[in-house]
Amino acid sequence: MTVTSLIGGHVSVTGGLATGGLKYMAEIGAEMIQVFVTNPRGWALTEGKPDEDAKLAESGVPTFIHLPYLVNFGSPNPDTLANSAAVVRHTLRRGVQTAARGVVVHTGSAVTQPRENAMRQLREHLLPLLDEIPDGGPDLLLEPMAGQGAMLCATVQDLEPYLAQLDWHPRAGVCLDTCHAFAAGHDLAAEGGVKETFDALHAIAPGRLKLIHANDSKDVCGSKKDRHENIGAGHIGVQPFADLMRHPAVAGVPICIETPGKAPKHAEDIALLKKLRDG
Repeated sequence: MTVTSLIGGHVSVTGGLATGGLKYMAEIGAEMIQVFVTNPRGWALTEGKPDEDAKLAESGVPTFIHLPYLVNFGSPNPDTLANSAAVVRHTLRRGVQTAARGVVVHTGSAVTQPRENAMRQLREHLLPLLDEIPDGGPDLLLEPMAGQGAMLCATVQDLEPYLAQLDWHPRAGVCLDTCHAFAAGHDLAAEGGVKETFDALHAIAPGRLKLIHANDSKDVCGSKKDRHENIGAGHIGVQPFADLMRHPAVAGVPICIETPGKAPKHAEDIALLKKLRDG
């Protein structure tokens, strides 16, 4: 019997992490949620409200936390490196407090330095943080990027050297974003494209897929542009999302939208994905 994948979305936490987040979850018909616990465009180490953290933990809702976009372990800037380590450590602790299943981190860029240097930094600064995760704490989920610039990890194949730098640490999981994968050159819209992509992911990192970001793409395959579109309104189209849910590697893996618009559009996207799953 196939294990069902829960379908949800990134939710607004206006009004409180649990109070606002769970309200938005109900409004869009989500079965799981992803949240920010700090400013996504800053370095502030925001402390949570203990009652809100406890309420979210006790709700039993499968929750994932997305790290700020500035985090980059491949950066040649020492301040960026130090801030990245601090915010990841802080967010993993918040993940324990909220009983989150995973903390999502973008895989980063070498920016202006040689790739080899950036990959060495990854090992030096990220590997110790993985060792600090307590039993029962959230996994750290690596999210490959769309391939623009000097990205360290964009294609599924890039995950192999990336995970190798982290000694294939048991707490390093994968979050695959469909828009990013499509932009990086995985043609999910082609006949057999979804199967080929997820077969490759399973061959390289079996059992490490812990979350899927389900986003259509405003741009064509291989564009290297990270511009999300509502499900079925972009260049990926509807059918690949149905194919995705039938792939054995996706069984039981939560599926989270990060699509444009407000609650009504998010509710539409989630309803469509549920229909594809249950149909």
